[in-house]
Amino acid sequence: MLIATEVLQRHLSDPRWIVFDCRHDLMDHARGARLYAENHMPGAFFAPVETALSGAKTGTNGRHPLPLPDDFADFLRRHGVTADTQIVAYDDVGGQYAARLWWLARWIGLRRVAVLDGGLPKWLAEGRPVTPEPSAVRAPGNVTAQADMGLVRPAAEVAALAGRGLVIDARAPERYRGETEPIDRVAGRIPGAVNRFFKLNLNADLTLRPAEELRAEFVRLLAGRDPAEAVHQCGSGITACANLLAMEHAGLGGSRLYPGSWSEWIADPARPVARG
Repeated sequence: MLIATEVLQRHLSDPRWIVFDCRHDLMDHARGARLYAENHMPGAFFAPVETALSGAKTGTNGRHPLPLPDDFADFLRRHGVTADTQIVAYDDVGGQYAARLWWLARWIGLRRVAVLDGGLPKWLAEGRPVTPEPSAVRAPGNVTAQADMGLVRPAAEVAALAGRGLVIDARAPERYRGETEPIDRVAGRIPGAVNRFFKLNLNADLTLRPAEELRAEFVRLLAGRDPAEAVHQCGSGITACANLLAMEHAGLGGSRLYPGSWSEWIADPARPVARG
């Protein structure tokens, strides 16, 4: 689930390993592609969050709806992924975008997928190689999508789960409280949701904190409720995947994603909003 930088460097030329650069900026959608063109890990392919890692927007399904399972599988196939490929995803902000690719790959049935612990900042701090050169095209892969819809929870089920303290909001505390909202048109939270800012999962070097520490904090947050019943949300289903990754890393498996998250929730004015 996590790959260390030294392990990835040893496998950069291994044809059974495929690396995806998931850098992105929610306020500047062109940033990831721009940075990738300047420099990326040798052999890495760019995974655009707004297209490859998201689906079509309808105006009511949030800012980053899930892609169709077959569309995401096709993206992976076009970059050479097979059922035996070890996929590694990285970004430069602590794994929130890389975790989205990690979650999507698991959602369609793949298991050999990991996030680079510490991402590109740790890689560069250790003097490891990057290049502006385009990555060599690979022979098409053969993965198929077998999406597990049990890994998601729709809006229709979220209110009841939040009322039981089982919805975990990954946004910054001030957004959770409704004091500010830099992206979505309505500030606030789903009533009953509890807050776990995803950046609390990280060390200063952007690696994930020790599993036992994370486990203790998530168990305390859930206050006796079953971790496998927990549902993660954020603004649009991106940073929620970082909390999903952290819980899995902590040995608390089975939690789910509310893909539409806050941006879908507020699309229906009949849904309640809490603040404070």
